[in-house]
Amino acid sequence: MKDAGMTNLTLTLDDAIIKKARVRAIQEGTSVSAKVREFLAAYAMGQDQQQAAAEAFIAAAQRSRANTAAASWSREDAYDRPYPGGGA
Repeated sequence: MKDAGMTNLTLTLDDAIIKKARVRAIQEGTSVSAKVREFLAAYAMGQDQQQAAAEAFIAAAQRSRANTAAASWSREDAYDRPYPGGGA
């Protein structure tokens, strides 16, 4: 029985891809249908989520007191320290 508000979708995909996807889904304790549902939901909401994330980042940056002294940085400042894990 189909859930209210759910629609069936028919896809044509390569047999080898479907077989590999089924194996991986079983290993992850899910189904190919569930993974496709997750992907399409994220895909459909992608623009909204990216916009919300960008707005949250900008708001956090504006609230930040990290550079209250209005320090400016040059390109040379970025390289004026040892590289993590590198010799020098």
